[in-house]
Amino acid sequence: MPAQQQKETHPGLAQVQFLTIAEVAKVMRVSKMTVYRLVHSGELPAVRVGKSFRVTESAVQDYLENAYYDAG
Repeated sequence: MPAQQQKETHPGLAQVQFLTIAEVAKVMRVSKMTVYRLVHSGELPAVRVGKSFRVTESAVQDYLENAYYDAG
């Protein structure tokens, strides 16, 4: 598929910000292993690129918003 057609098919994909596992761990202030567990369990959606995973910024925000716990 030519590059021009691909852009027309997925116009918003260029706006998506992907994060590495290490970047997600830093944002969430947890270990990389915790992020890997969330990805492998399906709780945090990710895309596999070669041997690495990438997580969208919006997926991280959605996970954190849904995981919010009100202790009060």
